[in-house]
Amino acid sequence: MSFIESLTEYQLDTLKEIGNIGSGNAATSLSTLLNRKVDMTVPAVRVVDFDEMMDLVGGPDKIIVSVYLRIQGEAPGNMFFVLSPPEAEVFVKEMTGIDNFNLENPPFDEMGLSALQELGNILAGSYLSALSDFIKILLQPSVPLLHIDMAAAILTQGLMELSQESDYAIIIDTIINEEGNSGEPIQGHFFLLPDPESFPKIFDRLGVTR
Repeated sequence: MSFIESLTEYQLDTLKEIGNIGSGNAATSLSTLLNRKVDMTVPAVRVVDFDEMMDLVGGPDKIIVSVYLRIQGEAPGNMFFVLSPPEAEVFVKEMTGIDNFNLENPPFDEMGLSALQELGNILAGSYLSALSDFIKILLQPSVPLLHIDMAAAILTQGLMELSQESDYAIIIDTIINEEGNSGEPIQGHFFLLPDPESFPKIFDRLGVTR
């Protein structure tokens, strides 16, 4: 059994608390960017296998919007922030005012794509900063890469280097709610795929070893 599969409820609660701190930082950054209040919460953190990952995003053939970052530093790994195309479109319209932005008919508006990259950058950077502050280990995100493709094509690539160790990932649910938005909150997922040697190191620094 890999380390990820054997995480306890207490360890997952610790990750959830760090996620909430990171989401608070991200909400502040997004509020400044959008010039209105943004609330963010992390309702759940859980461990899922590859099939469950696919189910979460609607199946392997489902088109998703993903911002990928490589976690660099003393505890490296891969991170994806995933949205459905309709949720990504809502965010871009709120962020840029491009009312006709859509992800159905390429070529897509470059300003809208840049906004999605910036969203992923802010969220991932805030989460990693919170985790880094907690464990006193340097963690930095790479330049974000935006992908719009089938879920299997995007997520399989992130699992390839981990397949010898585990087909599991840590999922950090994220809900973004903007002030004045009468529609449904934007719901996204972080897929956190640590390198095999990274998470024992992180939990050792947190004092919540197996």
